[in-house]
Amino acid sequence: MILLAGVPTSWYVALATVLFVLGAMGFALRRNALVMFMSIELMLNAANVTFVAFAREHRLAEGVSYALIVIAVAAAEVAVGLAIIIAIFRLKHTVDVDEVRELRG
Repeated sequence: MILLAGVPTSWYVALATVLFVLGAMGFALRRNALVMFMSIELMLNAANVTFVAFAREHRLAEGVSYALIVIAVAAAEVAVGLAIIIAIFRLKHTVDVDEVRELRG
């Protein structure tokens, strides 16, 4: 088991910031719905890193509880989001959000 007792919380926050910025850039710059979807998941995981890092620093269980709630919400989002993406792909034969302007057939 690796003990990370010497790693300061600021490093975790810096990692979460980098992950969040990468996710935000991926969402803003890419037009593929699947890539945008993965970018949202990356931003949610960045939030989880900060929740757990501050929970570890303050020795509280609430941060871990919030992270588990975010994971549950992300799992529900994956189920609904992928169903929508598959339905749009079957209808329009593309996952490019610029080509899919409306949901009518």
